[in-house]
Amino acid sequence: MLKSFFAKIYAGIISRQVYTWAKDPINTQNKVFKELISQASKTKFGRDHKFETISSYQDFKKLVPVRDYEGLKGYISDIQKGELDVLWKGKPLYFAKTSGTTSGAKYIPITKESMPYQIAAAKEALLLYIAETGNADFVDGKMIFLQGSPEIDDSNKVQTGRLSGIVAHYVPKYLQKNRLPSWETNCIDDWESKVDAIVKETAVEDLRLISGIPSWVQMYFEKLIEDQGKKISEIFPNFNLFVYGGVNYEPYRQNMEQLIGKKVDSIELFPASEGFFAYQDKQNKTNDSDKGMLLLLNSGIFYEFIASEDFYKESPERITIEDVKIGVNYVLIISTNAGLWSYNIGDTIAFTSLSPFRIIVTGRIKHFISAFGEHVIGKEVEQAMQIASANTNIQIKEFTVAPQVNPIEGELPYHEWFIEFENEPENMIEFSKMIDEEMQRQNTYYFDLIQGNILQELKISKVQKNGFDQYMRSVGKLGGQNKIPRLANDRKIADQLQVLV
Repeated sequence: MLKSFFAKIYAGIISRQVYTWAKDPINTQNKVFKELISQASKTKFGRDHKFETISSYQDFKKLVPVRDYEGLKGYISDIQKGELDVLWKGKPLYFAKTSGTTSGAKYIPITKESMPYQIAAAKEALLLYIAETGNADFVDGKMIFLQGSPEIDDSNKVQTGRLSGIVAHYVPKYLQKNRLPSWETNCIDDWESKVDAIVKETAVEDLRLISGIPSWVQMYFEKLIEDQGKKISEIFPNFNLFVYGGVNYEPYRQNMEQLIGKKVDSIELFPASEGFFAYQDKQNKTNDSDKGMLLLLNSGIFYEFIASEDFYKESPERITIEDVKIGVNYVLIISTNAGLWSYNIGDTIAFTSLSPFRIIVTGRIKHFISAFGEHVIGKEVEQAMQIASANTNIQIKEFTVAPQVNPIEGELPYHEWFIEFENEPENMIEFSKMIDEEMQRQNTYYFDLIQGNILQELKISKVQKNGFDQYMRSVGKLGGQNKIPRLANDRKIADQLQVLV
């Protein structure tokens, strides 16, 4: 009870601090920009890009091009060799190791300046929830975080591990007794064995908050129900808050609430190895501007944006928050106090509000379907699935979409939706038509292709039970922070799923 009492007082203080900088966004970002340039001016990167001559954002744009990981790889290699003052002053505290789709493993620097912001953002999200709702009961019970192993490789000149594992070393002392699973369980490498161990360890606890990627929390819930023979709300009657990130929760929400047995509050986060960018700050969404996540403008990150439709042009326009518009799909570009400079993290976002600045994640710039010029993005397929499922009470476990450009003779090409159902629609044709109509409503290019008889309406391929888990296991990505791409412009995933249909 004492913890929740003091949490409410602290939440009020933090809430006032957050909304103070949120009300002065341009000035806040300008301060971040100047501090980043000043701190890095004597680094190798700073010298290479004449940071000492930069006095404005226009200077910065001229001297620092947009890069992805490949563009920084040489600098990362210098750090790995032991050089100091390369991308940021000194050397990083850690490398967060991530699985790159085109670059193999990526090693993202985390510095003593950037690490506190990674920790503070997650804490702020919970405190703003408390400040708005008055609900702090969860701090008096147990909390579970489904994440990667906390083990860190000390063999290199910079300690290396998964972000979720690195963060595990920074859990405040006052929460360590509340936190589950145990360190030993968290260190289990095999995901299925790990979830089995978490089930045994947590089934008898007073769990009140659960955090993780929705698909893997769903697996945990299913194993708990199988083990206990009860709904989640019966196993954990005080469970009332789900914290998630990495993917859109909406396609999973209906099935999750079925497993839980009641509705629970949820908080969306936008963390990444490269930085913690945003969190949901509103539960009571009275209008569209309340939707989305608060963009963290005071966290050692300077943001740039490129309209995704222009991204692959020779010289796409780069803008700051001063010039963004609501509803436009932007590629997110960041410069950080971990030494990433005009870095394309690969995510696309759209603004839902400009006062304060709130965003939604719309997908990945490399994850789209445009086999015929339709440029379908993740947000569109997720919304179409969500609407069709809500209208039919169908529950979806997982899905992904790919183009079929070589249909059987006499047929038009189409988009193939691979779906693993919890319960199937009575009329699959009607269900697929509902999805297709919503896709046409959202995407005018797709609409024109359907109406012009270039494409036929989408087709659904039913994936067998646990088929997506089998696929993820086969490619070594079952569990942890791994997730299925919502869509792809090729059939690499689709062809492997075909044997599971």
